Amino acid sequence: MADPAEIITFGCRLNAAESETMRRLADGAGCRDAVVVNTCAVTNEAVRSARQRIRKLKRERPEARIIVTGCAAQTEPGGFAAMDEVSAVIGNQEKLDTAQWAALADAAPAPDDDDIIRVNDIMSARDTAGHMIDGYGDRARAFLQIQNGCDHRCTFCIIPYGRGNARSAPIDQVIDQARRLVDHGHRELVLTGVDITSYGADLDGAPKLGSLVAALLDAVPDLYRLRLSSIDGAEIDDELFERITGDERVAPYLHLSLQAGDNLILKRMKRRHSREQAIGLCAAVRARRPDVAFGADIIAGFPTETEEMFQRSLDIVDEAGLSYLHVFPFSPRQGTPAARMPQLPRAEVKARAARLREKGEAALHGFLDGLVGRREDAIQESGGRARLGNFAPVRVEGAAAAVGEVVKVTVTGREGDGLVGACL
Repeated sequence: MADPAEIITFGCRLNAAESETMRRLADGAGCRDAVVVNTCAVTNEAVRSARQRIRKLKRERPEARIIVTGCAAQTEPGGFAAMDEVSAVIGNQEKLDTAQWAALADAAPAPDDDDIIRVNDIMSARDTAGHMIDGYGDRARAFLQIQNGCDHRCTFCIIPYGRGNARSAPIDQVIDQARRLVDHGHRELVLTGVDITSYGADLDGAPKLGSLVAALLDAVPDLYRLRLSSIDGAEIDDELFERITGDERVAPYLHLSLQAGDNLILKRMKRRHSREQAIGLCAAVRARRPDVAFGADIIAGFPTETEEMFQRSLDIVDEAGLSYLHVFPFSPRQGTPAARMPQLPRAEVKARAARLREKGEAALHGFLDGLVGRREDAIQESGGRARLGNFAPVRVEGAAAAVGEVVKVTVTGREGDGLVGACL
């Protein structure tokens, strides 16, 4: 019997969630013996890594059909279609279409590049993925897509052209999906999307993300923990703030789409917050919920960034109390305004990214060291590891627990970028 489709995922949690949907659609359509590469377009390096992986896959498995999808396939379909290793290129809308997978299962090899491209205008997309996923295998955590696309046009970002305009899943659909996932044993759900804090603007009544979070928590009492993926601090509504700071079932961890610590660079990025607003948000949340931890995305080496401007990005790590950094060396994406701005030398961009990562590692280690001796609730994951609400991973020593079980862990030490703890 042919092997089921293999999915290789690059990029964000939304891609991970959609990969699970694709796995089921491909297998249900009989599209087997295929390798699906779900790409990311956030940086040039992400696109390069996908191309490199495709070439390696074909060398290792010359008989495999390689199907490329995701944001890089949506924004650069011709480039992937021109690769000898690629059998088909499908867009972000098409990858969640049952009919597309049925067609791919029946397709003969295409005679030219145009015939292997199945990518439509993503700006015409109006719906989010409506596929109801029962579960994510034996994983404790499951992704719950609530939104797709983005209406903002940050000057560095190509993603709106890969994902389309913002569109939201109705609250009742989200709740139904959440119940299914919880009923299948997932103790933690992660709300995912491209810009989840813009949730609801396209729905009747324009509900905010806070309304969705409140409705979901109230309607699914068996859900142990709700986690938010990356959020835009400028869009946190009052009800969301109250749930984050006052509801123990919301994970005490916020990952901010910060991008820079200097106000002029933020303006040139076309972001909607200032450094002072970001620092103030962290302080306000921490005042109400002292156990909260913060992470952030920060770009190093944005065009026109001076050493003084970059220093403000370093300083905001301490001033906002950030513990987890996701650092991006600036990558000029063709078609974005930032690609036309005066660029910094690549060596300087890489050097600043390295300095920012070093700063982030020190902040993370300090945060983790501060947890030693604490007794915390954690959700058991696979591989003998558990996860605290503040996102810290813990290698658990002692009595084994089933995946998804809530355990009491005494943190006994730090081990690299994680913790060691005893489950007693």
